[in-house]
Amino acid sequence: MANWFYASEGKQQGPFPEGQFRDLVTQGVVRGDTLVWTEGMAGWQKAAEIPGLMAGGGAPPMIPAAGRPLAPGAGGQGAGALSIEFGILEWTWRTIAMLIGMCFVIPVPWVFVWYTKWIVSCVKVPGRPNLSFTGNAMTLVPWFFGFLVLSIAIAFTEISLLNNLMFIVQLVLYWLLLKWMIANLASNGQPIGLSFVGSVWAYIGWSLLFAISIVTIIGWAWVAAAQIRWMFRNIEGTRREIVFKGTGLGILWRGIVAALLFSLIIPIPWVYRWIMNWYASQTELVPKSAAF
Repeated sequence: MANWFYASEGKQQGPFPEGQFRDLVTQGVVRGDTLVWTEGMAGWQKAAEIPGLMAGGGAPPMIPAAGRPLAPGAGGQGAGALSIEFGILEWTWRTIAMLIGMCFVIPVPWVFVWYTKWIVSCVKVPGRPNLSFTGNAMTLVPWFFGFLVLSIAIAFTEISLLNNLMFIVQLVLYWLLLKWMIANLASNGQPIGLSFVGSVWAYIGWSLLFAISIVTIIGWAWVAAAQIRWMFRNIEGTRREIVFKGTGLGILWRGIVAALLFSLIIPIPWVYRWIMNWYASQTELVPKSAAF
């Protein structure tokens, strides 16, 4: 079966099996003016110039014979675990710049979006080339400064009930931030169309349970694993299931090792990359029929 390549932002993407490549066409990742190439072609051509490739241009690919498995990624955009790739020096200077910016308070929305755009671009997702974040910092401005003003006002009242209420308001804002971030994920510059549908009350419940579990010292790790699985189950807009296979024990011992090494300061970048790589490797995309 032919493998296809396409060009995006001056870079070659591929190879993609026939079925997966046609999924990219259907999703709009490969458009009519996208340059594509496969074995047997004299050179790169626009997708619209190739008979039968674009929607409506010809018959769909042949259905495999009975008992023959589909090509990798056919009908499911590919499956497998996520990964994350970034250099230690780049992570270090970007993280320091973000922390400095946050110390000045006012730049927080812009610094946060700047950093998020970079870290998202480091994540590699099967079947989703060139992952990116398209959120605008101005969306965060009213949330952030509104919360900041409210926090200062309540701090002067010294009423404990209002302080507890602020904690709930903060959780609601985190929930809105999660929805906003997932909705602004894109691939090859095109919105993926994901949405987070978990209710705000469930999110508050999970967060309170996590806070309570800290008291048990070790219970927090199992609550964290369960909360991540809950969040992934509530992401819609993809034909694949997002599954977190990490365990509470795996989170616990890595958290202990990370805390010890963080205290030494110098290993922080390497430890952070190690932790991020583990979480990514435990996050898999599988066909929905195979998620259980």
